[in-house]
Amino acid sequence: MLVIDSIDKTFFPGTVNERRALAGLSLSLNEGDFVTVIGSNGAGKSTLLNAISGRYSVDSGSIEIDGKRVNKLKEYQRAAYVGRVFQDPMAGTAPDLTIEQNLALAVRRGKPRGLGLALTRALRDRFREELTALELGLEHRLTAKVGLLSGGQRQALSLLMAGFTHPSILLLDEHTAALDPQRAALVTELTDRIVTQGGLTTLMVTHNMEQALRLGNRLIMMHEGRIVFEADEARKQQLTVAGLLEEFAKIKGAQLDDRALLT
Repeated sequence: MLVIDSIDKTFFPGTVNERRALAGLSLSLNEGDFVTVIGSNGAGKSTLLNAISGRYSVDSGSIEIDGKRVNKLKEYQRAAYVGRVFQDPMAGTAPDLTIEQNLALAVRRGKPRGLGLALTRALRDRFREELTALELGLEHRLTAKVGLLSGGQRQALSLLMAGFTHPSILLLDEHTAALDPQRAALVTELTDRIVTQGGLTTLMVTHNMEQALRLGNRLIMMHEGRIVFEADEARKQQLTVAGLLEEFAKIKGAQLDDRALLT
């Protein structure tokens, strides 16, 4: 469960480069909600995810995860609550470590560390079982370095790792944008499967309107640090790409993300 109440974030305040990225934004996600986020260039979409994860602190307002105010927690402290997959396939994994070593780190994310075996037979069996579900053959490559995997394989692995500990909130930051269409379709399908089967509360930023409509049970549109349009599950099922474009056209002076895919 996520509750965001009137958060503000301004970069470079008091300078010629001052930019208000979040402007009194409020948003609530109930357990199991899957909310897709679209918006204009510089709308504050990634800043919102960075504020939730703790990469950026907010200037005012509050962020609560599972009823706990996390404003003062550092990014590494919020790792116990937050899972994240980034746009860059290189960002979510350690390329010089093996698949099983990356998975072992993910299992222990946010937990106290102590002396003991990082990899046990039981863990390896679990990893093989989880990787088999991806249908990419990675269950046979546990000792392969992650840096040798394709971008699509790494994003699939990052998704699996992010969901391993069933985080309170899963953040997906344009995680298919850097992939070719075939691999993007694969990762999109895996996203739907992992989120749905795990019942994960998820916030996904995307520039692909078709993807934003197809995935999740809610949709929000952002512009200039605010939520300017919301669709609940019933309304979202009736929406089309053309309908979203009509809503976007109502925003004065806004320009679509220049990477936006309309179909």
